[in-house]
Amino acid sequence: MPHLMPYLIVVIAYLLGSIPTSYLIGRIFFQTDIREAGSGNTGATNALRTFGAKTGIIVLVIDILKGVAAILMARYLMRYAAPSVNFNLIESLSGLIVIIGHIYSVWLRFKGGKGVATAAGVFITLIPLPLLFCLVLFGYIVYTTKYVSLGSVLAAASFFIIELVSQAIMRFHNRPRLFLVLIIVALIIYRHRSNLKRLLEGSESKIKFREKQHHEI
Repeated sequence: MPHLMPYLIVVIAYLLGSIPTSYLIGRIFFQTDIREAGSGNTGATNALRTFGAKTGIIVLVIDILKGVAAILMARYLMRYAAPSVNFNLIESLSGLIVIIGHIYSVWLRFKGGKGVATAAGVFITLIPLPLLFCLVLFGYIVYTTKYVSLGSVLAAASFFIIELVSQAIMRFHNRPRLFLVLIIVALIIYRHRSNLKRLLEGSESKIKFREKQHHEI
């Protein structure tokens, strides 16, 4: 069993990430399939646009908590893993898999959100200070430009730069974590490629901080 623990951790992390928060809330409280509304994305941004600010915030918090839960779960279960298992590797792998689960949910035919909120939950558990700085940067960019996609991409890129510099100073003491950050940042930017194209064309939608004409949950 100790040698199988890393596999169990990966499976649980994927299932956690796959929980389709906005889809479930939309179906249960609004009788709406969020995939057929707005951008069709199941992330917090489309939930905010479709169901209103309060619901969007609830979706955001739950998606962040999925990332937090995956890391805490990995840390707990690694106590029962074989001593030869690389703790840093499994911890980082759990973070990667929960984000992939969010982006490619098994419950939604391997479709989902863009991974930003769940990635925030992963990294606020692993490396909180750089993540908090990037969240402030994200908030500032979104507040001043009203472009969530721009804030997401710039905050993600800044996060990788901070982690790279930090790892270089510490002589790359946790390479799995550095590779995790690199992969997730690249994935987030890739998932925003259509948004970046619209930004360049000047056709990207701006976020509006107002309530929709729906009953909030």
